[in-house]
Amino acid sequence: MADFTLTGLRVVQAVVDTGSFTAAADALGYTQSAVSRQVAAMEAAAGAALFVRGARGVAPSPAGMMLARRAATALNEIDAVSTDLAGLQDHVTGRVAIAAFPSAAAVLVPRTLARLGNDHPGLIVEFGEASSPTQLRQLRAHRIDIAVIGVGPDLPAYDFEGLRRDLLLDGGLLLAVPADHRFAGRGTIPVTELRDEPWIVGKGLRDDPQFGAWPTLDHPRIAYAAREWPTRFGLVATGLGIAVLPEVAAAAIPAGVRTVRVDDPAWLGRAVVAVTVRDRSPEVTATVGALRHEAAQLRAAP
Repeated sequence: MADFTLTGLRVVQAVVDTGSFTAAADALGYTQSAVSRQVAAMEAAAGAALFVRGARGVAPSPAGMMLARRAATALNEIDAVSTDLAGLQDHVTGRVAIAAFPSAAAVLVPRTLARLGNDHPGLIVEFGEASSPTQLRQLRAHRIDIAVIGVGPDLPAYDFEGLRRDLLLDGGLLLAVPADHRFAGRGTIPVTELRDEPWIVGKGLRDDPQFGAWPTLDHPRIAYAAREWPTRFGLVATGLGIAVLPEVAAAAIPAGVRTVRVDDPAWLGRAVVAVTVRDRSPEVTATVGALRHEAAQLRAAP
């Protein structure tokens, strides 16, 4: 009796998933004749027909469905072995704790975590959200290893003595406006046009920095204050005001909201930085490297 093979099982699963030998061959990079041979070999091993051929492709027989289901489990385990072995060969293992302010946590950090999972499968990453001042306290107390914070002339002058900083992103504040707002689609607007707009701003603990109205405006008109970004976006989407949005979170805006830039010569900008202790472990070095890579990808995005 013929034996089941990993290649044969992958082919059977691909045919079940795609519904045809041709599509399975395209998905796997095989010729159609090679797929046919593998299916024939698996049918010989099973002692039963695995597919019912028809004018519109193939459908799995009861035996084919059962084999595909078992094959999926077996192949997942085999793939997991490969991942585990790669982790053993990777020198970046252990555990690292990273925190970020909510805007950076929306896009930059999730992409970083995904990259670390691919590049260093043996590394366990703990992640939390916190304001920049809270993160720095946690870092000095050795409760986290990396703080992703915002810095700028309109933010508190943090004490970085004994700490190491890496610039991730600089520049960036945008406006979040309703999709049907007069600013939407204009690209860039002069700051003078913001004077009479209603604003949706953040709120939180007294010492935590918040995104208020545009930083250089005097006496802005505050319409609503909300703690969480989804609430602020909801208020903006329904036309109740506009909001300041850090560029690092622009990819997370929901439907019904658009972003525009502001031409403001008086605005000196903000930056997103990664802060660690001076002596970095390999785990921290790898994580900061992933943050910098993903930040560069965000900068390069149109």
